Amino acid sequence: MSATLDGAAAAPPTRRSRVPAVLGMAGLAALAAGAALILLLQFLPPTSRLSAIRLTISEYGLTANKAYFDVAVILVALGSALLFVVHLLHGTLRALSAATLLATVWTVSLLVIVAFPKTNWAVGPSAGGTVHRIASVAGFLCLPVAILAATGRVFPRARAWRRTARLLGAASLAWFGVIIGAAVLIPASAGPWWAVLPLGLVERLLAVTELLAVATLAVPLLRSQA
Repeated sequence: MSATLDGAAAAPPTRRSRVPAVLGMAGLAALAAGAALILLLQFLPPTSRLSAIRLTISEYGLTANKAYFDVAVILVALGSALLFVVHLLHGTLRALSAATLLATVWTVSLLVIVAFPKTNWAVGPSAGGTVHRIASVAGFLCLPVAILAATGRVFPRARAWRRTARLLGAASLAWFGVIIGAAVLIPASAGPWWAVLPLGLVERLLAVTELLAVATLAVPLLRSQA
């Protein structure tokens, strides 16, 4: 390689040195496509009738637009995995490390979410819905911790980007904490916590923050061909 992954160029880029940048762009494209497709679902019938403030993103998976939801989540899983794998292949991250293991949980959890739709409460509780909920919690929790664990190695000299990635990881945990705090602290007399809290809005803010956190991993890959 003629350039390191944090952007310090030593020679003109070669075809091989462009590989991390190409894969970084592919990872970003998959993340962006997945996010755009989820956003589009809020404007396409019948999911356009769902409340983005009250209902979680997984609610899309219970509608006639389930296929679009599934593709969106798979794209996010693919983009996330690609960015982590490139850093793994180039030695930025170690195979047996907290960042890699937690990123694996995040990616697998997204695929589990697709395989097991959330509980349709109009029908009643289901084992698949329970699996979906566990996978959602595991994924949303593991991804920001993976980012926090990876930043030191991914951005060894790029302080601004390291701080940005850490801030996004911490913000993701904060959004997750809001959900957990509501579940624990909102009294039963006030009603179900998920009805008192604008759960759909908080989850979407959490999802956007986590996608931005993952996207920062592409920065040193894109700069590696400079």
